[in-house]
Amino acid sequence: MATMKVLVLGAGKIGSMIGTLLSETGDFAVTIGDRDEALLYRAERAGLRVTRVDVEDPASLRAAMAGQQAVLSACPFTLTPAIATAAVAAGAHYLDLTEDVAATRKVKMLAETAGTALIPQCGLAPGFISIVGHDLARRFDELHNLHLRVGALPQYPTNALKYNLTWSTDGLINEYCNPCEAIVDGRPHEVMPLEGDERFALDGVDYEAFNTSGGLGSLCETLAGKVRNLDYKTVRYPGHRDIVRLLIRDLRLGERRHLLKDVLETAVPLTLQDVVLVLATATGMQDGELRQETFATKIYSKPIAGRTWSAIQVTTAAGICAVLDLLREGSIPQAGFIRQEQVPLDAFLNNRFGRHYKG
Repeated sequence: MATMKVLVLGAGKIGSMIGTLLSETGDFAVTIGDRDEALLYRAERAGLRVTRVDVEDPASLRAAMAGQQAVLSACPFTLTPAIATAAVAAGAHYLDLTEDVAATRKVKMLAETAGTALIPQCGLAPGFISIVGHDLARRFDELHNLHLRVGALPQYPTNALKYNLTWSTDGLINEYCNPCEAIVDGRPHEVMPLEGDERFALDGVDYEAFNTSGGLGSLCETLAGKVRNLDYKTVRYPGHRDIVRLLIRDLRLGERRHLLKDVLETAVPLTLQDVVLVLATATGMQDGELRQETFATKIYSKPIAGRTWSAIQVTTAAGICAVLDLLREGSIPQAGFIRQEQVPLDAFLNNRFGRHYKG
């Protein structure tokens, strides 16, 4: 199989991880594009091929995409429409990590006339969790409840938030502030972020979970009419939600997201010592009996290619790399709008990138 030419836009925490994973195989000719010279220098020092690209400049974007077979966006969700539009015009497959619902709708519209595959939401949540959820759902003759829970957490929490920054602050704030999709009593609903608080324990550790936006991807639409109750919640250590709600609601920083971002990035340190928790539970009828099935895993930070990478970097990058690899192999559709739940769970977990989800 010929080497696939891939442009990764965004040289930050996730983009550099994507570039490293793909380049290590020798099956992808990867170029990392960004306009931040410091990030490009760091990527180049790590042995990656780089190019300067200003995503907000259409000419720069077109030039970078010329001759590329696939474009992967690790950029902020606000740039999704421009990148996806340019990828379609360049005749390249398009994949991204966005959790933003409006941006995904734009990608879906572009896919109606595209001759290539457009596959948004390829990360952890949305992304892998939809693959898991759909796999559980299809095992039931009658599906009652599907509850999806995902958390990226520090292994050693020390501050009052019991949290460290591990990925995009903009994406985090987006999830905490925007309305959340769900299915309640068989009907689609929008529920409020930071609500629906619940507590549970796993492996002797206490957690809380609450509504956040975007994690379900397109699963609400896919399972409409097939499930009574479907929801997605983010997992944190107990007490985190109350502090975040104070900041976003009581102090109204949700209305001044730039200020909230500055507060978080100034006061909350980054960490590479994290753990990603994935928990999905389905209940319903199987062979005339009421049964429950559960998928649970924890993934920790690990060394890859001589560097230590955080669990959220590994899982997010492995998600989009696995889907790209399956696309390259012809294991998933080659054109149009591709939902995450169209990816078979077994194929994903047995993929050379998807294996990172096995812990």
